[in-house]
Amino acid sequence: MSIEKYKDIIGLPHHTSPTRPRMSQSDRAAQFAPFAALTGYDAMVEETARLTDAEDAYNEESTALLDKKLRMLSELEFEHPYVEITYFIPDERKSGGRYETVFGHLKLIDKIEGAITLTDKRKILFDRIRDIDSTAFNEVSFE
Repeated sequence: MSIEKYKDIIGLPHHTSPTRPRMSQSDRAAQFAPFAALTGYDAMVEETARLTDAEDAYNEESTALLDKKLRMLSELEFEHPYVEITYFIPDERKSGGRYETVFGHLKLIDKIEGAITLTDKRKILFDRIRDIDSTAFNEVSFE
C-alpha cells in the first residue's frame, strides 16, 4: 500500500462531532460482541480441557483394611476421634472425578445409610472412601 495515495489526509486531526460525545473504547467494542461466530465455544473448550481422575478400583486387601478401620472407629464413635478421610467425588458433567481429603472429628458411623458423618455435618458414603487415618490408630497395627 502506498502512503503517497493518502498523503493529503494523513496529517488531518480526527473528526469530532459537535453534537455527540465521543464513544468509549469499551462501548465501541460492545457493538461487535453480538457477532461472535462461535458463541459458547470457549466454554466448551474449557470444559473439554478440564481434567478428571479415574476412580481407583477396589481390591480385596484395601477393602479389608478399610473395613477394619471402620469397625475400630465404630467402637470409638462416642469419643469423637479426629479422622482424615480420603474419598472420591464423581464429576457431574463427565466421566471420572477427583479425590479429596477432609479432616474433622467423627460424629456418627451410620451402617444402615452406609455413611460417616463428621461433627461439622459433612457426610461421606462408605463406597466413596478410599482411605481413613485417625489419631485412634496411632497404637494399632493393621498388618
